[in-house]
Amino acid sequence: MTIDHQGPDTTWFRGLGLGVFIHWGHASTRGWELSWQMTGGVTLQEPELEPVGCEEYFANAAGFDPDSFDPASWAELAWRAGARYMVFTAKHHDGFAMFASALSDYSVVKHAPFGRDVTAEIVDAFRARGFRIGLYFSIVDWHHPDYPRFTDETISKPYVVGIYPKAPEKWERYRSFMLGQLGELLTGYGLIDLVWLDGEFEHGEQEWRFDQIREFIRARQPQALVNDRCVGHGDFATPEQQLPVIAPDRPWEACITMNSTWGYVPWDETWKSSATILHTAIESVAMGGNLLLNLAPRGDGSLPPQAVDRLEALARWYAVHGESVQGVKPGLELWQFHGPSTTRSRPDGGARIYLHLTARPYERAVVRGIPVKRVESVSLLSDGRALPFTVEQRLSDIHARTPDPSGELRITVDSELLDPLCTVLAVDLAAPSDPGEPMQDLDGPRTPSSSTNRTRP
Repeated sequence: MTIDHQGPDTTWFRGLGLGVFIHWGHASTRGWELSWQMTGGVTLQEPELEPVGCEEYFANAAGFDPDSFDPASWAELAWRAGARYMVFTAKHHDGFAMFASALSDYSVVKHAPFGRDVTAEIVDAFRARGFRIGLYFSIVDWHHPDYPRFTDETISKPYVVGIYPKAPEKWERYRSFMLGQLGELLTGYGLIDLVWLDGEFEHGEQEWRFDQIREFIRARQPQALVNDRCVGHGDFATPEQQLPVIAPDRPWEACITMNSTWGYVPWDETWKSSATILHTAIESVAMGGNLLLNLAPRGDGSLPPQAVDRLEALARWYAVHGESVQGVKPGLELWQFHGPSTTRSRPDGGARIYLHLTARPYERAVVRGIPVKRVESVSLLSDGRALPFTVEQRLSDIHARTPDPSGELRITVDSELLDPLCTVLAVDLAAPSDPGEPMQDLDGPRTPSSSTNRTRP
């Protein structure tokens, strides 16, 4: 298998920091997990779900009528919470199109009383707020007769990867339908920045012909980045429900839920704390990636209060600390500072390092192996107040006699200054005295790995 590195520009994707992954569909009206409620969950995924009959699940779409749908309010909250790109589930595995499709009557426009193009309204609202736009599209369709359609007799409960009904004699007809719907999304909703494909796990590359799917997308949205679910043809990696141990050697995002489920499931009370979500976002950026945080609206279009509370907490933090995680690069190595750090260059040739205190320092914060003679100041990012610090060179006397020695920086941080979610310290470094001398590599080497961890959304 080869990885396709010849693709669109990924520069804008690196350093975005935070995105929102909106999982929403007719199943949300019943508090069911999208698609997976039919199977009782996945054997690789927790928590397991109470199975719902396939016909009952499919029939539920006819009642979808979200009277509290207000995508502009979603966009405003997500923007204040620090998100700068979004991905919306235009069609999940259950086959219900949340967009206007001429190829199927099983859509929010034709099959539900709501009768409006949900995808268009969400895209318009988020684009107007300044977001980069991404669309999720499952290449499987458990409702379509040519896939073939799931029934209680033909699927395993709980679902086991590799065991599913097939209809090889109908396969080419289904592929044409699938590409047709994908084409509708690529040509009817303006500039698309991300195409987030899913569902590849039920068939192999020979059947899907991933290279053709990738070229199909390029022909219609050449600038769009495509995720790695079409194995071997992705522009960015998508580790799921956890951060990778080692950062992938290409652009990446970690997609993570606020609780344990992707859709709105009211009994799922395993909500992550605001601090946990924020620290995950910070660590993603410090490793060179982004966090795609899931947001699951309720069936009526309103947002769960638990999700709103967490996004509001992020909004308060980003309002004063956002510069430390947006448009930055990875900072120091873990041996240099015991916590996530980021950095940005200054116009004068200097640099600013952001130290994120995700754990409380009991005496001081210590940074090792930085050019101590060029430390201009250390400040609290939230209000700019100067913090006392000392530098130590005695650990390397020989190195200390060089023009730009490395040493240890020790910063005093009083407990009353600590932010309840995450304190950020800003360390400003002057430019090297010798214009020909390069700045110390603050990005630090990152051991590449193409392996990622994932379950199934």
